[in-house]
Amino acid sequence: MDLATEWLHIQGPFGKERQEQAKSPVSPASALSCTGPLLSSVTSTICRSASDLAGRSHDDVTPFRQNEPVKTSQALVFPASLCVCGCHGCCLAAGVGSGRKDFEEDPRAQGARGHRRSMSRGSYQLQAQMNRAVYDERPPGSLVPTSVAEASRAMAGDTTLSENYAFAGMHHIFDQHVDSAVPRLQFANDDKHLLACCSLDGTLSVMTLSPPPPTVKVTLKGHAGPVTDFAWSLSNDIIVSTSKDGTLRIWNTEDGRCIREVVDPEGSELLCCTFQPMNNNLTVVGNSKHHLQVVNISTGKKVKGGSSKLTGRVLSLSFDAPGKILWAGDDRGSIFSFLFDMATGKLTKAKRLVVNEGSSISGISARSWISREARDPSLLINACVNKLLLYRVVDNEGTLQLKRSFPIQHGSQPLHSIFCPLMSFRQGACVVTGSEDACVYFFDVERNTKAIVNKLQGHSGPVLDVSFNCDESLLASSDASGMVIIWRREQK
Repeated sequence: MDLATEWLHIQGPFGKERQEQAKSPVSPASALSCTGPLLSSVTSTICRSASDLAGRSHDDVTPFRQNEPVKTSQALVFPASLCVCGCHGCCLAAGVGSGRKDFEEDPRAQGARGHRRSMSRGSYQLQAQMNRAVYDERPPGSLVPTSVAEASRAMAGDTTLSENYAFAGMHHIFDQHVDSAVPRLQFANDDKHLLACCSLDGTLSVMTLSPPPPTVKVTLKGHAGPVTDFAWSLSNDIIVSTSKDGTLRIWNTEDGRCIREVVDPEGSELLCCTFQPMNNNLTVVGNSKHHLQVVNISTGKKVKGGSSKLTGRVLSLSFDAPGKILWAGDDRGSIFSFLFDMATGKLTKAKRLVVNEGSSISGISARSWISREARDPSLLINACVNKLLLYRVVDNEGTLQLKRSFPIQHGSQPLHSIFCPLMSFRQGACVVTGSEDACVYFFDVERNTKAIVNKLQGHSGPVLDVSFNCDESLLASSDASGMVIIWRREQK
């Protein structure tokens, strides 16, 4: 059976006319020509709607075009569920990905009338392929936002990367933790003015920058030892924190109450924590006895099957955006990837990468895609090797491939770094990191030479952590002397 006959055959028995058409010497493109304009119009409309939700141009996805050959593996499927790029299946209908074989039927998705639906499995290869679909054919410098990107363009400033990350100076300095290091700080999710930090003095601070003047909203007291890490819930009403006193605490961010205390059964120091992004009932905790554990904060109990052991003390954790892959770094220089079972909370060890034997992995930050020029899922690593490392995620098991590195002073301190939150519609892409020389560095990940975009000076000790608010108007940084500086970006 030739390709045209097979294409017509899957449409079902529609009489002799179809059979006669199948016998005639017709190309697959001609077979589709009668539906080409309509299909292209419908597909473009769906792509445009989905891309508006995903925050990118509908040009990111290539629809079927009239007179183009179509492979039978690229089945015309409009799945009811979201595909990996966040659209409503338009990318697969448009021929990006591997078509029907990327889907599996879910009996729970059967409609009342027996309509068949499909559930997307997704993969990092597919996501990267979709991100690269169109732009590999375009020359550098030709990428411009479309009209639907006006909000992002307004926030990004329509400036060069160097101009965009020019800062007018210090907006405010918090010194309530002076003389004790502030290892972590973070703005609340999707918030411009609310942030928190933890300190080795055993407390955490929730601070607000508006209305002026900036103030400490509430101090979270209760830990009997240094606080090593914390994380905001998605709704910003809860903070979880870990401490060297061997406890995980859940806090109410409005009144500062400790809602629950979870004691580590091994009595070990708890060194890091992170929320499961799709289920904030679950928190992953790493301790000093090399163990990783998923904890249900509603019950205070460990999740069965949600534990694993690393080669050293667990210092850093990060999920990918869908919450399916967890990366964990230890003090022996290893990064492990784990597959996370969304239904049960079970962790399955997948891959291991030794960055540098004996060098602590102090910070991990994950990003689905950095910019239009850097379209692969990526990981930013601080590894005590006097470099900031950028890795590409190459498969759906979290395998890492080094993309490039940036020189910083990092030999022993627990430094952290971040991806800048607004990157979709700019030329270039920026990452920010602390450094042991008391500076904050901005690097353009796509610039081959002279990658430093900006450097902020003002701290009196090693800068341990940095955090942007949601619209990049403010940057916060903390250091080993206990100082927190809020930097104000210049308004163009």
